Amino acid sequence: MKSIALLGGTGSIGDSTLDVIAQHPERFRLRSISGYRNIAKLIEICKRFRPDRVVVANEQSAKLIRDALAGADFTGINCGERAEILWGADGLDAIAADAVVDVVVAAIVGAAGLSSALAAARAGKIIALANKEALVMSGSLLSELCLRHGARLLPIDSEHNAVFQCLPFAATARQGQEGLASLASSDRFGVESITLTASGGPFRTWTYEQMKKATVREAVKHPNWSMGQKISVDSASLMNKGLELIEAQRLFNVSPDKLQVLIHPQSIVHALVQYRDGSVIAQLGAPDMRTPIAQVLGWIDGPAHRIGSGVQALDLSRIARLDFELPDLERFPALGLAIDAMRTGGNAPCVLNAANEVAVAGFLANRCRFTDIAACVAVVLHKMANSAAPDSLEAVLQTDAQARSLADEAMASLRSRYA
Repeated sequence: MKSIALLGGTGSIGDSTLDVIAQHPERFRLRSISGYRNIAKLIEICKRFRPDRVVVANEQSAKLIRDALAGADFTGINCGERAEILWGADGLDAIAADAVVDVVVAAIVGAAGLSSALAAARAGKIIALANKEALVMSGSLLSELCLRHGARLLPIDSEHNAVFQCLPFAATARQGQEGLASLASSDRFGVESITLTASGGPFRTWTYEQMKKATVREAVKHPNWSMGQKISVDSASLMNKGLELIEAQRLFNVSPDKLQVLIHPQSIVHALVQYRDGSVIAQLGAPDMRTPIAQVLGWIDGPAHRIGSGVQALDLSRIARLDFELPDLERFPALGLAIDAMRTGGNAPCVLNAANEVAVAGFLANRCRFTDIAACVAVVLHKMANSAAPDSLEAVLQTDAQARSLADEAMASLRSRYA
């Protein structure tokens, strides 16, 4: 039985992970979980799954959950008498590095998930990575820590997991992180290109002028996937796909020139890998995060091992057609900014991610227009992006903080134009 630490357990990735765990009680046990705002949901999860350790944002939330669980029965065979309640970044790092944990599911959105992902790498864990920002921000830090300490990065983002399944590595004997990083870049495997697909989001057919007037409600209404607000806005702007390109470049160690995006509104084909001999291998599946999560959790027991996910079988006769088109970088400039940041390297991806988080937060708070998100990111990239990569966690955090400060200034300037 594998013990799992679920970082970001109250979000959509958490929901899917818990569903897969519940389907295989003989295989997996929830050792620990973290939650941020939705304490009521976290309490219900704890009552059902009985984790030994729970992490919340602060001491006040810790008291709320401790009081709520005080009368709960934690005397089951897999639990102690009472769950240990921790809080803050130190608590996240602690459960990520827990000696009892086999697998860390890293699903905390944004920069907040970086430190715990690094802690899991230092502890040599299997890291089921959904937090793309950890790789985008940290440059080579996370990958190097995995190599140094024997940790494994296994992608559960749907597109990266699809690439993983399409590469020959996914069907070979288990290798180290170095094997994964060299697979797509090694000439002998013949990988010509990797294509990530994007649904195009809710604004796929909108004009730029229409997007200027887009509301938060319209932006978070994704046509295919059920996701949190921040990632839904990123999907609407195509910034999410840009971040995924950077993640793929770092995860599979390929040249930016080998990576591309296709708009695929049905969200059935998640990625394609083109080989030298003309073959194109694609991974298809319903838009349901339980598939990549189950694939990774099954793979841990052997590269060809598959477990049930609860996802219905794909019926292509019902879908009837699969459409593809190139992204329009004029209507969706955020994707172009991300591609430029990927090619620049250095601190540019970290700057891109930080400025985008500030801008998206501003949009969600109705402090700016949807189209201001990319405009804000462009200003910050112009001011501070360069090819010098941060070489430590402290340098990453310093870059992140500086970019956020500049993004705040840029947002204020953009608001003043139409206040």
